[in-house]
Amino acid sequence: MTVSKETVRPLLIVEDDPGLQKQLKWAFEDYDVQIAGSREEAITLLRRFSPDVVTLDLGLPPDAANVSEGFATLEEIRQLAPETKVIVVTGNDDRENALRAIEHGAYDFYQKPIDPDVLKVIIDRASHLSELESEYRALIDKKTRSPLDGVIASSPEMLKICRLIEKVAPTSATTMLLGESGTGKEVLARAIHELSSRAGERFVAINCAAIPDNLLESELFGYEKGAFTGAAKKTLGKVETANGGTLFLDEIGDLPMALQAKLLRFLQERVIERIGGREEIPVDVRVVSATHQNLTDMINEGGFREDLFYRISEISIDIPPLRERTGDAVLLAKAFLVNYVHDNGSKVKGFSKEALIAIDQYKWPGNVRELENKVKRSVIMAESAYVTAEELQLDEVADGELPLNLRVVRDKAEEQAILRALSHVDGNVSKASELLGVSRPTLYDLMGKYHLK
Repeated sequence: MTVSKETVRPLLIVEDDPGLQKQLKWAFEDYDVQIAGSREEAITLLRRFSPDVVTLDLGLPPDAANVSEGFATLEEIRQLAPETKVIVVTGNDDRENALRAIEHGAYDFYQKPIDPDVLKVIIDRASHLSELESEYRALIDKKTRSPLDGVIASSPEMLKICRLIEKVAPTSATTMLLGESGTGKEVLARAIHELSSRAGERFVAINCAAIPDNLLESELFGYEKGAFTGAAKKTLGKVETANGGTLFLDEIGDLPMALQAKLLRFLQERVIERIGGREEIPVDVRVVSATHQNLTDMINEGGFREDLFYRISEISIDIPPLRERTGDAVLLAKAFLVNYVHDNGSKVKGFSKEALIAIDQYKWPGNVRELENKVKRSVIMAESAYVTAEELQLDEVADGELPLNLRVVRDKAEEQAILRALSHVDGNVSKASELLGVSRPTLYDLMGKYHLK
């Protein structure tokens, strides 16, 4: 049977006998057979080819008369590729180790002498089962995956934003995302697109601050052939390219006044004209904008059109900075570490306790973008299995331990609530006790507990 290169399945055979290696190499022509003679070779090929099925001789060098190296190989394969089906090959009278291998996670076993036809039946069955399991996992992943999966958060602040995104996305409202640089505005803009009825169409993003003013108009609205020197052919702009989908205007506060007027006309009329053209072209697109600037202040100073502001911000969403997202910095750092360990083939396993405290207490002026860059660098530069606080290179980290003790957290929150209540009523204990819902004696006791005068 001829099998196309695209459908040939990798099969790893771990066997130290040269004669058996040659025999098995040609016995399974339906597979892309890779041969390993030792544990080191097997693990290298496992990482490189990701085979669905491995046949493993338990008697491997340097102690081929024993099974310790074979079991060590089995354990490492199970750790690195738990979905891989391992078929253990044992001696004729070694049923005890065969059953022990099954207990340790092997899929099946086969006893020597080897009959390639019989072994192929076991391999085919294991390969077919692996294929079915892979398809099932892909189906489950497709059903459970959400556009908001890319938003890593556990804080109440960000969970509130996620719920708001889910409400806004199915509508046609123009949406404004407000927040400091690096807070993840484009991630949320993509989530809005993916949760909308336009998810099957294009998501087109343009950074208004990254393109010179004299080029930005042609980038947005396109141009006709011969419209200016160098315009050798008709070119569609970002607005027209996003037709049917979503247009994301990042840093819209940097849009020049002249283009603000043209964008406003498009939002009102839903038609554009390419530079050098006369034809009005209808475009159906949803607009999502973002900025780190205070547009209200810009309007007051004459730097942004008020009528455009109301057009692009039918819904406004304020994204909190990372320093205000309780616990999210540690969660994000761990997720970034996993990604960069995988991408760089690093042996880093995690963060030290001191590093996690530093991450939690640092103010993160650059927000999520700064956190990601710090984690990426630390994974590359790490000298041990755990990234240290020094390797993160964070400045001005507050002193103190991570407040994971519930009593400490409760006491701190209680003290802050009392201080806030007293400040609201100018130190009047009677009024403060009413605000807090406790009696005056109780409040006096609490004030004494926290040494508040």
